[in-house]
Parts: sequence; C-alpha cells; structure tokens
Amino acid sequence: MTDSAATSSKDRPRVGLFVTCLVDLFRPSIGFAAVKLLEQAGCTVEVPEQTCCGQPAYNSGDRVDAKALARRTIAAFEPYDYVVAPSGSCGGMLKEHYPQLLADEPEWGLRAKELATRTYELIAFLYDVRGMRSVAARCTGTATYHDACSGLRELNVRDQPRALLALVAGLRLVELPGAETCCGFGGTFCVKYPEISDRMVAAKAEDVVKTGADLLLAGDLGCLMNMAGKLKRDGHQVAVRHIAEVLAGDLDTPPIAAAKAKG
Repeated sequence: MTDSAATSSKDRPRVGLFVTCLVDLFRPSIGFAAVKLLEQAGCTVEVPEQTCCGQPAYNSGDRVDAKALARRTIAAFEPYDYVVAPSGSCGGMLKEHYPQLLADEPEWGLRAKELATRTYELIAFLYDVRGMRSVAARCTGTATYHDACSGLRELNVRDQPRALLALVAGLRLVELPGAETCCGFGGTFCVKYPEISDRMVAAKAEDVVKTGADLLLAGDLGCLMNMAGKLKRDGHQVAVRHIAEVLAGDLDTPPIAAAKAKG
C-alpha cells in the first residue's frame, strides 16, 4: 500500500487509511482498492502503523484495553487531514465511540473529539467530501447491496454507495428486500448468540437469493464474511465482495462467472 511522507495541501489532502483488522487479515484487496480510489479522488494516502480499533474489547465491556487501543490509534492518526476506513463499523468506533470512551480523560477526550471531526467511512468520504461523481470501473452482472448497521445508523451511509454503484458501466443494481436489516454478525453478537445470529443471516441469505443477483455487495467485511459463509453453506452461488473492489475496477470477473456457471 502507499506510504509516503508528502505534505498535505488543500487540493491534495493527506489521508491516513485505517485498514481494519479483517481487511488486513482476510481481504487485503479491499485495502488496495481503497488506496486506489482515494488516490483517484486526489488524495495522498498513507498507512501508518496501526492495530485493532478496540471495538471487540469495547463491545465486551473491557474498557481498559479499549482505551489503550483508542489512545494508540488517536496518536497514530493525528498527523493526517482525514482518517478514512473501508468499514462503517471501525469508522463508527473512531468517530462515535472514542469520544464517549475517553470522556473521563480530559486530554485524550479532546483529542478523540478532534479526531472524530476528521474521520469518515470510505464511500461517504469519496462522495460527500471529495465529490466523486464518476468511476472508471466496469462490471458486467447483477448486484444487490446490504446496508451494514454501523455505517447506516452511526455514519448515515446509505445513498452514497448506491449513487456510485449506479456509475459502474455494465452493472445492474437491484434493491435488496430488508437491506437495512442486520445480517446477524454484530461482532461478538454472533458468538454470544449463535442461534439467533444464524436465523438472522438465514433470512438475509434468502432475501439475497430472491433478488436473482449474482453479486452481493456491502461496505463492511464482517457482514460480508457472515453472509458469504451462510450463502455458501446453503449451496447458493453468489459472489460476495466489498463495494470498494467494484468501484476501483478490481473485482475479478471469475467469481461472478463461476457463480453463474454453477447456478
């Protein structure tokens, strides 16, 4: 990924990319797609040394470790004009929960609030901040889009993904019934309540199949992994990818072609 020491300017801001744990460990291609899109939007992209945002610890009630991870993240990303994450979940943690988590620490609470003003989910940043209104990508197929809970409810990411996907040549986008309904992942929720989670993702998978789409998209890898797993276990041939991969033109055709061939 890009790692430069270029100085920022109004026309070419420095963006610190918060890669996220899941992207780093399971789908690095999403991170590379994010860099590509941000550079196309006129940004200088850097990837500082980073670790987990602390969300699993925070959701599990472990405030000590969550605070330690929050302080480390804040310090790492303070030099940048913007902090961008290809995940509404991690973006929401930085933007919405860090200020609450560190509210009892005057210095860090202020630093958390300041960081929050510069933190965005990737697609919202491209569309709302950088004004992206064209993409060079092409993708032949039918796609449907799932609204991940954190991006939708904490960061108001809904219309931006659909607006940019409508610009992808050859792509037909069909609305997913219950697109705003949780897929059942919820981080540690799926571990604590596996039976409930399975029923939720089963309903989601059924809705996906009903659309007839051969490609399922979303902006959060946790949700994508959960839905992909259920679709595969139930024998449904649907390619599941992050929206950044499509918009960057980095979506390989084999997964879609394979899904059609097996369907």
